[in-house]
Amino acid sequence: MDFEVTYTPEQEAFRAEVRGWLSENIPADLTQPVDPADLTLEQYHKLRELGRRLGAKGWLYPTYPQAYGGGDLAVDVVMILEEELDRYGLHLPPYYDSGGRLGGASIFVWGTEEQKQHFLPPIFRGEWRTWQLLSEPNAGSDLAGVQTRAVRDGDSYVINGQKIYIGSLYGCEMMWTIVVTDPEAPRHHNLGWLMIPYDLPGIEVRPMELLTAGGEGGASPGLKHTIFFDNVRVPAFNLVGGENNGWQVATTHLELEHGGGGIVRRNRIVDQFLEYCTTTKHNGATLSRNPDVRDDMVDVYVKSEINRLFGLRTYWLSHAHRPRSYEGPQGSYYRKITALEIAETMLRALGPYAMTNDPQWGPLQGLLEHYQRAAVVGLHPGGTTDIQKVVMSRRIGIGRAAKEQAGRLR
Repeated sequence: MDFEVTYTPEQEAFRAEVRGWLSENIPADLTQPVDPADLTLEQYHKLRELGRRLGAKGWLYPTYPQAYGGGDLAVDVVMILEEELDRYGLHLPPYYDSGGRLGGASIFVWGTEEQKQHFLPPIFRGEWRTWQLLSEPNAGSDLAGVQTRAVRDGDSYVINGQKIYIGSLYGCEMMWTIVVTDPEAPRHHNLGWLMIPYDLPGIEVRPMELLTAGGEGGASPGLKHTIFFDNVRVPAFNLVGGENNGWQVATTHLELEHGGGGIVRRNRIVDQFLEYCTTTKHNGATLSRNPDVRDDMVDVYVKSEINRLFGLRTYWLSHAHRPRSYEGPQGSYYRKITALEIAETMLRALGPYAMTNDPQWGPLQGLLEHYQRAAVVGLHPGGTTDIQKVVMSRRIGIGRAAKEQAGRLR
């Protein structure tokens, strides 16, 4: 059975348009480091400029209405956009903006029309990069346990508290977070969802010195941050979803973070690992001539392809507005578990040599060493594996009288 997506002649014509536009607008010297922590300021600015150009065409967040800066594009052609960007090792958006991907959807679903007009166009056109502020020292997987407080004072909320494992390099323009707005109210009914300008007085952004890998969920030194709020005044207008309704707003961005968001592409590390095994010789024969290594190559490839197809399914269901249940967390759980299994299989096939990150001696210029670290860290972000299993069980009705519904995306 063939699970691959097929395209109409009209869609292939759109592909040709996209390919031509990208060739003219992506700088020939644009490169991205193996580890996101090594991204230079110059590379960052080039990626932001590319994002603004994509946003001007409605291609940065293309499934959203043009009225808010999107492109009103069907999911099928958006997948073509993603595939063509993947040829350059890029994605939508072409820089770290998980806050925009998740927060933009939350505002679109739960915001007033005035809030949508104010917040969404700068995000969807690439003028604002947005960080999400969720985890705290005592609240990560148990997100409803956050303790950062927001006290209403006239037309403002005064925020005090701390968020950890935040953002990436080079700052942002806007942040969103979940805060306690009524400490006396019951759990899940005591929270607010706020948009916060990055440069407000009383905000301190402190880099975290970590040894783990880079990427959306991991961090190398300076890549993730602790953010402190000391009597930070935020306009009450920035509260999205209404008073003490923050958990309902969170169901949207959590649905995306738990596996219903970005498309899953081919695993370039797997592709390069397979090529390395078929071209690198040991004792006069390529590694792929070894039957044990061949078994490892097949195992890695199959898991990678299943993961990619899970991602295509979930992306299409989410953005084509079809009924969803357990598919997002299922795909996320499989991706997390198999990433670690793939890393271990690569290590078994290549030996401790795979842990060498020297660009001259390490396999694939140290790419595999980075992947080993990232696979361990990747078990946590976007909902741990245990959280994904809980969500799946609730969606299929285990232990409850009624099945849990997927979060709203429209």
